[in-house]
Amino acid sequence: MLPDEKIIETKTCRHCGASFDITDKDLEFYEKISPIFPNPVVSFSTPGLKQAFPPREKGVEENIPLNGGGTKWGVLSLGNGKIKYLIPSPTLCPNCREQRRRSLRNERNLYKRKCDFSGKDIISIYSPDKPYKVYDQEIWWSDKWEATDYGKEFDFSKSFFEQFDILLKQVPLMNLCGQSNEDCDYTFDCNFSKNCYMSVIVDDGENVLYSNRVFSRSKDVIDSYYVFNQSSLIYDSSYINNCYNMKHCFSCKNSKSLILCNFCENCEECIGSKNLSGKKYYIFNKEYSKEDYLEIKKQFDFKNFKEKADKLFLSLPIKSNTFTNCENCQGGDLTGCKNCYYGFNGEDSKNIKYSAYFTEANDCYDCEDNCYNINLNYECQTVIKNNNKVLFSTFMMEGNDECFYCNALIGCHNCFGCAGLKNKSYCILNKQYTKSEYEALVPKIIEHMMTPPKFPSIEGESGAIVKQGEQEWGEFFPSSLSPFGYNETIAQEYFPINTPPIPHPFPKKEKGNNSCLFSFSLGGKDAGKADRGTFNWSTYEAPFPKVEKIIPANKLPENIADIPDDILNWAIECEVTKKPFRIIKEELTFYRKHNLPIPRRHPDQRHLDRMSLRNPRHLYTRNCNKCGKKIQTTYAPERPEIVYCEECYNSEIY
Repeated sequence: MLPDEKIIETKTCRHCGASFDITDKDLEFYEKISPIFPNPVVSFSTPGLKQAFPPREKGVEENIPLNGGGTKWGVLSLGNGKIKYLIPSPTLCPNCREQRRRSLRNERNLYKRKCDFSGKDIISIYSPDKPYKVYDQEIWWSDKWEATDYGKEFDFSKSFFEQFDILLKQVPLMNLCGQSNEDCDYTFDCNFSKNCYMSVIVDDGENVLYSNRVFSRSKDVIDSYYVFNQSSLIYDSSYINNCYNMKHCFSCKNSKSLILCNFCENCEECIGSKNLSGKKYYIFNKEYSKEDYLEIKKQFDFKNFKEKADKLFLSLPIKSNTFTNCENCQGGDLTGCKNCYYGFNGEDSKNIKYSAYFTEANDCYDCEDNCYNINLNYECQTVIKNNNKVLFSTFMMEGNDECFYCNALIGCHNCFGCAGLKNKSYCILNKQYTKSEYEALVPKIIEHMMTPPKFPSIEGESGAIVKQGEQEWGEFFPSSLSPFGYNETIAQEYFPINTPPIPHPFPKKEKGNNSCLFSFSLGGKDAGKADRGTFNWSTYEAPFPKVEKIIPANKLPENIADIPDDILNWAIECEVTKKPFRIIKEELTFYRKHNLPIPRRHPDQRHLDRMSLRNPRHLYTRNCNKCGKKIQTTYAPERPEIVYCEECYNSEIY
C-alpha cells in the first residue's frame, strides 16, 4: 500500500487462499464509484427475498435480507431523495482479480470462420466451434442489424450472470478490432496502420510483423514488444522509444544501431552494453576506436556475444523501478504518474491501483489494456477511450458513461448488463427502457444480485457460474462466461496453467502453499476441466495450410544467403514446441536485407520468449544493494541482479 494509507481489514482470497489488505483509501474509492438511484417511496421486495426493505434514512447503511436468513450490508441513504448501492470490497486478491479479467481477452489466436451474417470467410478471434454469433467488422458497424432486437426482460428466478451469458451468445460479436487499416487482415486491435501481420495493438504503424504494442508512426518492426515514438528497423527488441536500427535490445531510447544492449539512451553504435548514456562505439561497456569497433562488429556471432553480454549484465546494477517524473508510486514502467500502487505501463495518470496499460486515467482500480482517458472505472478489461464510471465491463469502446456489467458498447450511457449497443441509453439486457423505468428496475436487479443463490445457477462441464453462497454484485464476470478457452487468452501468459507456480506477492500469514497460481496436467479427455467451475480450455486446432515439406529448425542453414526462395512453400518445425510455422515473403525480405538468420522458433514461442524478459507484475521488498535501504521493486530478493534504489542508480550512471 502507499504511505498515506491505513489497513482496515485483511481478507482471505476465496479462490487461492492468499491474504490481502483493504485500506481506508480502498473503501473510499468503492463508495465513490457506487451507483446512485432515486429512493423509492416504497422499498422493493425482490422475488426471492423474505421481506421488503425498511425505510431509508440519511447516512444509514442498511442491510439486505438474504434468502437463507441473515443480512448483507450494501445500501446507503444520501438523504436527498437518493440511495447509493455500495460496492463491497473484493473477495479475490489482486492477482486472482487480474487473472479473472484477463481470462476474457484473446488477442493472439486468430481463426478462419464464416461471418454469421454474410456467410463469407473471415478472420476472427473466435474459433468456428464457439457457440457465438460473429460478424465481420464492416457488418458489425453497419445499420444492417440492431442490438436491441435481442433485448430481454430480466428474470428474477435466475441469476444475472446466467442471463448475461445467454445474451452474449445471441448478440453478434465483432470478428476483430481495428479501423482505417491497409493490408492488416491478420491483426487484432490494429488501427490507422499499413502492411501489418500477426501483430496486436498497433496504432499508426507500418510493416509490423509478429509484434505487440507498436505505436506512434513506428515502422519496420519484427518480433518486438512495446515500440513507440517513431522508432524504425527494430528486431527482437522490447521497450524501444525513438530508436533506429535496433537488434536484440531491451529498454533503450533515443538511440540507433545498437545490438544486444539494455537500458541505454542517447547512444549510437554499441554492442553488448548496459546502462550507457551518450556513448558511441562501445562493446561490452568498453570504448573502442571507430575502426576497431567496426572490425569487431564484422565478427559478430549472436550466440557468443549474447553469452558474454548476459554475464556482464549481471555484474552491473539495475534500477529498482522504471519511473519517470512520478510521485508516490509503486509498480513499474510509469511516466508522469501520481499516487499509483501496483500500476504498470502507465502514463500521465493519478490515483490508480492494480492496473496496467493506462494513459490519462484518473481514480481507477483493477483496469487494464488500452485504458485511455478514463475516470472512476473499476474491474474492467479493455476500456478504450473516454469511459467514465464504467464498472465490471469488458471491451468498452469510446464514450461510455455510467455503464455496469456490459460488453462491447460505444457511446452509451446508463446501461446495465448489455452487449453490442451503439449510442443507447437506459437499456437493461439490451432492452430499451425510459429513464424512470431504468432507475426503478436497476436497483431491484442489484438487490437481486446481492442475494446469494441457494443453488448453483448453471452446472455442466464448466461447473457452476455462481456457486452456492456467492453473491454477484461487486464481482467481475466469472471466467466461465469467457467466450475463449483459458489457453487462448492473455491470462495464460500472465498466469500460466500447466507450469510451476511462482511465489505469490500477497502471501498467507500462515504456513502452507502461498501460490495464487495453479499447476495442472491438461490434455485429452481432461482438457476443459482445469480448476472445474473456473476455467474452460480450448481443444480446437485450426487446420494447417498445405506445404511442400516440413523441415526441422536445426536443419536450416545458419547463413541467410543459403536460404532458397522456396522456403516460402515450406513449414519449419519449432525447435522448442515442434509446432510448424511458415515464413512469409515480407519477413524473408527483411532477414535478407539485414543479414539475419531465419527464426528457429514458432512466432508464439518467440512471443513467450520476449514476455519472459519482462519482470513479473509483483512488488517485493528488498534492500538496495548499494546503500541498504528498503525498496519496493519487481525484482524478487532471490534474483541474481544487482538492484539499486533510484538515487544510487542515478548517481552511478549519470
